[in-house]
Amino acid sequence: MVITLEQLKQQARIDKIVIHSIDGMLYQAYADIEGEEFLVVDEQGKPLRRNNKISLQEEFDSLACQKMTLRHQSAYDEMIGQPVREDSNQLEVSLGRY
Repeated sequence: MVITLEQLKQQARIDKIVIHSIDGMLYQAYADIEGEEFLVVDEQGKPLRRNNKISLQEEFDSLACQKMTLRHQSAYDEMIGQPVREDSNQLEVSLGRY
């Protein structure tokens, strides 16, 4: 599911904003609202992405957000030929003032 930044500003409560580290210097935003995760998109319907984590964080400064995290999933195991894991190697850490 998707939500625009403008729609997100209308939400009374946002449980969590997740900044997903996609590739090196590319970050994409998701919003967790009442247990559902939404991809945050711009007015043209394109995923809200930035080349800088801080500039993406600043997009959400004025929102009623309870928590913000950075999520990263490494492709390291795949790159070195390790077998596929049953569990995820995803890392999610809390950011800043949240």
